[in-house]
Amino acid sequence: MSFDDLVRSVLMKLGLEGAKRVKKFFYRIPITVLQDTVKYDCFTISSDEDLQVMFLCRRQFSEVRTPELLAKLVDVVSSSGGSNRNTTTLATAAGSSSRPAIGSSSVPVYQPVVQPVASSSFAVDLNGSVGDEGVAPLGVGDGLLGDVEEDDVEPDMIDDDSGDDIGASEPALAVGGSSSGTQQYPPHFSSLDLDAMRQEGVSGHSVGFGARDAEGTAGLTEFQVGQQFQDKEQALLSVKTYSIWRGVQYKVIESDYRQYVGKCSEFGNGCTWLIRLSLRQRKGIWEVKRYNGPHTCLATSISSDHKSLDYHVISAFIMPMVRADASVSIKVLLNATTAHFGFRPTYRRVWMAKQKVVALIYGDWDESYNELPRWVLGVQLTMPGTVAVLRTSPVRVGGQVDESQAYFHRLFWTFLPCIEAFRHCKPLVSIDGTHLYGKYGGTLLIAIAQDGNSNILPVAFALIEGENAESWAFFLSHLRQHVTPQPGLLVISDRHNGIKDALEALDEGWLPPSAYRAFCI
Repeated sequence: MSFDDLVRSVLMKLGLEGAKRVKKFFYRIPITVLQDTVKYDCFTISSDEDLQVMFLCRRQFSEVRTPELLAKLVDVVSSSGGSNRNTTTLATAAGSSSRPAIGSSSVPVYQPVVQPVASSSFAVDLNGSVGDEGVAPLGVGDGLLGDVEEDDVEPDMIDDDSGDDIGASEPALAVGGSSSGTQQYPPHFSSLDLDAMRQEGVSGHSVGFGARDAEGTAGLTEFQVGQQFQDKEQALLSVKTYSIWRGVQYKVIESDYRQYVGKCSEFGNGCTWLIRLSLRQRKGIWEVKRYNGPHTCLATSISSDHKSLDYHVISAFIMPMVRADASVSIKVLLNATTAHFGFRPTYRRVWMAKQKVVALIYGDWDESYNELPRWVLGVQLTMPGTVAVLRTSPVRVGGQVDESQAYFHRLFWTFLPCIEAFRHCKPLVSIDGTHLYGKYGGTLLIAIAQDGNSNILPVAFALIEGENAESWAFFLSHLRQHVTPQPGLLVISDRHNGIKDALEALDEGWLPPSAYRAFCI
């Protein structure tokens, strides 16, 4: 069913075709299920994509059998320009509600008292959640439960996404009698790949609890003795996810390479929940050896965060989204995580989760630098004529040089097509650099030529530690030697002192009449 089909169906069933039009739909979206209590928020439906979000939530929250959908109707403007400005809000799906009715109709009529979430995709902002009657909002108690995981050590620097200020949130639009005002969605709200969210995060098993018994039967709501996991990481992921879904806390009693024991944090105070997992060495799998469940305790506090929602759990959930789009912003991942688990982790934790996922998919920083020598050799073997100059720095251990390893220092490279193309370009070259943002930083230098049709062509590149006289001299000397030996060349650059010193060196061939300099304005 499409959004337009839904609109037509509602108006047809109410007998209001031609007299009314649907201004907005609101879906009472379930956020989390704690014991027998369901927490809700409000989600605005205005497109086919939003409708798919509703269907996705229906599959994720099977405990909520009856969806509640509200429609805000307004009069259709006549050809004369007049219209009745009265608005009506109708419940368009069957379901009980304890809210007072304020009108009579074949369908219950009432004003919604929740606020809509300004989102056009599943990346909903749940910072201001609304609970069911008698339940405190999800956002209450923010910060009551601190980050106590040892793995959540804050890195030296977290690269923030542009515009991802989560310190404050925009107020939600009010719903009620007023029919004025439109929602403005930030671009990142519609950048989430919903199909990727349905994929498996780790090859071979689904993200989350994903319980299966010894016979492989899926869909369990509790652990079972004999239940098996591929490895300890998968077992711990299931225990943590189970704890999150139940909204309870547990503590680790024992954890080593052979077994894992966890007890409810209220063990001995009325709850007997306990799980013991052991390694079956012959098969190399982990298995539930003892299980007392389910939990018989209730949550002792209300918080927007959960201790078990660490960056390992988050990384397993966001893996398919990052794999589909590595540039997805932290804020989109944070909102998707909040919508999925019903708890809002810290920005730092989601950032760390994304770094872990990127490392799993593309390799970590150290591995990438270790691959450079092989990459250089591979390029030279597969692309004859490629020029690559790699410089390293010695590693000193206790005052002695360690010959078995070295630090990356600088790399210059160019390709044979670039060298040959420059012979047919205008006698000028533009040089510039850009800073690299990552664990080790650095600067990328580039030389750009221009052909007879004023099309630009990159002809040489270099990775250096930073812009200074020595690094620019390294780049310009190899540029002159391998790519631009022609006399009378014009060099265009900014006024960086490192470039100035390198071009004024007597033995590098950049002084007039061999070359001339111009500054970009």
